[in-house]
Amino acid sequence: MFSASKRLALPLAWSAALLGLSKAATVTYNFDIAWLTSNPDGAFDRTTIGINGEWPIPPIVGNVGDNIVVHATNSLGNQSTSLHFHGLFMNGTTHMDGPSQVSQCSIPPGSSFTYNFTLNQPGTYWYHSHTQGQYPDGLRGPLIIHDPDSPFLDTYYQQENEIVLTVSDWYHDQMADLLPGFINKANPTGAEPVPNAALFNDTQDLKITVQPGTTYLFRMVNVGAFAGQYIWFEGHNMTIIEVDGVYHQPAVAEMIYLSAAQRCSFLITTKNETTANYPFVASMDTTLFDTLPDDLNYNVTGWLVYDGAQPLPDPAFVDELDPFDDITLLPYDNQTLLGEPDKIVELDVIMDNLGDGANYAFFNNITYKSPKVPSLYTVLSAGDMATNPTVYGSYTQSFVLERGEIVQIIVNNLDTGRHPFHLHGHHFQAIYRSEEDAGTFEDVGVTESDYPAMPMRRDTFVLYPTGNIVLRFRADNPGVWLFHCHIEWHVSSGLIATFVEAPLDLQKTLSIPQDHLDVCAAQSIPTTGNAAGHTVDLLDLTGEPSSPAPLPDGFTTRGKVALAFSCLCGILGVAVVCWYGLAPDAGTPAWAERRLAEAGSANEGVVSSEPAAGDDAKGPVAVTAAVSGDGSKKA
Repeated sequence: MFSASKRLALPLAWSAALLGLSKAATVTYNFDIAWLTSNPDGAFDRTTIGINGEWPIPPIVGNVGDNIVVHATNSLGNQSTSLHFHGLFMNGTTHMDGPSQVSQCSIPPGSSFTYNFTLNQPGTYWYHSHTQGQYPDGLRGPLIIHDPDSPFLDTYYQQENEIVLTVSDWYHDQMADLLPGFINKANPTGAEPVPNAALFNDTQDLKITVQPGTTYLFRMVNVGAFAGQYIWFEGHNMTIIEVDGVYHQPAVAEMIYLSAAQRCSFLITTKNETTANYPFVASMDTTLFDTLPDDLNYNVTGWLVYDGAQPLPDPAFVDELDPFDDITLLPYDNQTLLGEPDKIVELDVIMDNLGDGANYAFFNNITYKSPKVPSLYTVLSAGDMATNPTVYGSYTQSFVLERGEIVQIIVNNLDTGRHPFHLHGHHFQAIYRSEEDAGTFEDVGVTESDYPAMPMRRDTFVLYPTGNIVLRFRADNPGVWLFHCHIEWHVSSGLIATFVEAPLDLQKTLSIPQDHLDVCAAQSIPTTGNAAGHTVDLLDLTGEPSSPAPLPDGFTTRGKVALAFSCLCGILGVAVVCWYGLAPDAGTPAWAERRLAEAGSANEGVVSSEPAAGDDAKGPVAVTAAVSGDGSKKA
């Protein structure tokens, strides 16, 4: 558990780290990734992934133009890992992006791996594992890129008044234990595990000391696995100036919504008086949960502390959850709508079962399965065939983009849940989002003239239940970039597509460092060839990793045999019941047998239950006789 002093120290320490960088530099981090024990909600000690013996893990902080070097050593012992730097374009360094079997092999226990990249964009980001659904076990933290040329710095706030604030859901069980039960025939509806708690800065009861009459920049990141969060500060408005690393025109909000992986930077100006402290709240989006456990507290509360001697009030109840609509933001640079697309990619979101009985997530009836060869390594070894999407496999949902193309992604949600979709390597223009239950894009009849002249931009955008969204970006960053739902359960169940951007350009400019190849060799993972590992016939996908077979349209031979035996057993069972029921019963009085016989022959319904004279009557007997209608009656 964290002490009160540590709860207070976290945002201050992160703010202090922001101040330590003022000019372009090489910033080096040595990360030893290992297990430790934590108890952030004070309810349960659990094994957690930490860095250098500490958790929460340290922030990565730099200035625009800095070079970041991360030496990562896997000391977990029982799991592989990798690091993804969420939201960074990785211009010219797509091999540093981090997803296992996409831009690298995972880092096995005992191995080391160096990430080396330049920060060429400002804003609020985060880093996390991108292997085996692992990051909810603790391997996730903020990544802050300070901008000396920010249009808001020194005009709206001072750099020493930046505060980093993470929000997340929290599970008491490890992902390695939760995932097998989630993707399982015993969970045919695909109900995601419900979190056990919500956290601010990986703790609860967080206190942030503030000074009166001061404007603070809060850099907020949802580092959670599943739950979106409604966030509000009692007695204070938020002025949004950046989302997902993109500056926007200031917009005032009373409440915001952050899905998993989204970020929002906003200004809060404190009151002039110090007579009270004020709670701030994150409330998990419980519409995402199939069940709502009785013992779940889906809120987490922190406080803006003006005076430590004053009480910390409970938050007031809110009448409704009505967050600011991020699609209404205007980009600060006034970038206009990109031209009509050169390529349109339309993806239908489907949740369904496969032949193993488990529930999976699909884009256009394909659920993602990692290839034998990392997709980037296929690009670099496929020659001219790298422009053929077939070489990347049947289960990677790969789309090859030409450099400079304007690409439009249409996502139709055929599911009844929200999905936050994230694109690696780019910001996109969010040009349309339907209301809930609007159907597919084709149903709504939107045309080019309906799109905003200056769309907001970000890298993670929420799709509403049974609705649709339209995103647009320019393919100006050669690399292999995933597009996926950022609910970690859905990443694990296959809701992923792959954009292979300007592959022939990559072949001319990119080489893979030896330590990257070494972690592949340590696991006997091939680094050349197509998705199946073939190097001669690149269109031969024999042996590629595949998802389970689909459910059959009708009965299989095995099903037919099972049905036949079931029918036979049913007939035999009915025959036994009839034989047993019609057999004479030595214990039945003669008068009762006679009445039954009379009822059956005359079909007159129920006759008297009184025994005839001379019958051996020892008490009332219930007699069931056939009647017309929907059952039987007792006589």
